[in-house]
Amino acid sequence: ELGQIVKSLIFKGKVSGKPILVLTSGANRVDEKRISGYAGEAISRADADFVRAVTGCAIGGVPPIGHIQKMETWLDEDFLHYATIWAAAGTPNAIFELATEDLKKMTDGKVAQVKA
Repeated sequence: ELGQIVKSLIFKGKVSGKPILVLTSGANRVDEKRISGYAGEAISRADADFVRAVTGCAIGGVPPIGHIQKMETWLDEDFLHYATIWAAAGTPNAIFELATEDLKKMTDGKVAQVKA
């Protein structure tokens, strides 16, 4: 289902410059104001160069794990409706399936409402 697709979106803290990873359901759009509140600062969408620098991957193939840099991670609460989910595996043409609970453990992500 569309909701089982993991979109790995990278944002950037406007003051700190820190990367913030939001793992959201394919059915949802991210509420950037809500994420700013969680992060404690205004955020903006990261550009392609920043995404590659912190993840090692190009936009469109960013996996939820295995990044160059550790980052604050927010996990869409809507994933909890599914036993398994599907995520990018480092390229736009590769995906992998994993248990939702495993995604929580592997990312150390905080489950939250991220959708608009």
